[in-house]
Amino acid sequence: MKYTKLGNSDLNVSRICMGCMGFGDAKSGQHSWTLEEEHSREIIKRGLELGVNFFDTAISYQSGTSEQYVGRALRDFAKREEVVVATRFIPRTPEEIACGVTGQQHIDKLLDTSLRNLGMDYVDLYIYHMWDYNTPIYDIMEGLNNAVKAGKVRYIGISNAYAYQLAKANALAEQNGFVKFVSIQGHYNLIFREEEREMAKLCAEDNIAMTPYSALAGGRLSKRPGETSKRLEEDSYAKGKYDGTAEQDGKIIARVAELAGKHGVSMTEISLAWLLRKTTSPVVGATKLHHIEGAARAVDLALSPQELAYLEELYVPHKPVGVMAQNTAASANEKHVWSTGNQKI
Repeated sequence: MKYTKLGNSDLNVSRICMGCMGFGDAKSGQHSWTLEEEHSREIIKRGLELGVNFFDTAISYQSGTSEQYVGRALRDFAKREEVVVATRFIPRTPEEIACGVTGQQHIDKLLDTSLRNLGMDYVDLYIYHMWDYNTPIYDIMEGLNNAVKAGKVRYIGISNAYAYQLAKANALAEQNGFVKFVSIQGHYNLIFREEEREMAKLCAEDNIAMTPYSALAGGRLSKRPGETSKRLEEDSYAKGKYDGTAEQDGKIIARVAELAGKHGVSMTEISLAWLLRKTTSPVVGATKLHHIEGAARAVDLALSPQELAYLEELYVPHKPVGVMAQNTAASANEKHVWSTGNQKI
């Protein structure tokens, strides 16, 4: 494993971040394909053995059970100071807004719930999951700054934002002496490259870490035509992101398979080797041991400039999908993908 600094922080993170959305009670959340605790623990332990020290979860994953599984496994298999734990919070609900719960109060409540789930005193990276048009960004930034001052959070990140939103938030933070976002977790992979338009340029200039999610496009960039999995069959959210462009994306996926054959490696390794050239630490989900093993091997795979260009040349623009499709003021009051589920906050 190789390591790098997370943007303008002093966090030393593995080049592969283990995405923990696939861990949690399958009967207690959005997804039906998630792993029970025993198998989640096996994958987390294997990741640690391979040198992965960066783990990403969320309060909204399977009603908090992902956080619980991750927290218990890390307590059993690692020293707290040797791992970097990230989790995230979602916008205020309409009910909270109606009751007058402020942005700062909302952050306090969700952070304390996440810390209880994880069984930890602090998180290394607390991520603003998606832009909240109903809450002033000043309230968000002040609330996050207070969490850092209280010792509950070391650094803050943002997810599912446009470059102008990240720049605006960090400018406001600098103006008011608040902590700034050190990372962006956006939707970025070989078949969805919209982050290259502006976000990647902003991050390069300001040394903001890119830790993209959906690094393998929900498994599409790791499987040849005809291969399937429980997630590919049952993940309706990922289907909504990728099915509409499957034909054009399939041409790129075929090139991934071609280069995998040429190098004698997995498609996972080719897809991540490309993404590792572009970003700090891709968030890679794993529901089988070989998933995290392939991701770890990708760190050492070098693709030639010609191979990188070969993988890139067929890409065509994509419209926003998933959470980013709702990143508009007009969508602010619509029902969003993520919630805290059945947790008592």
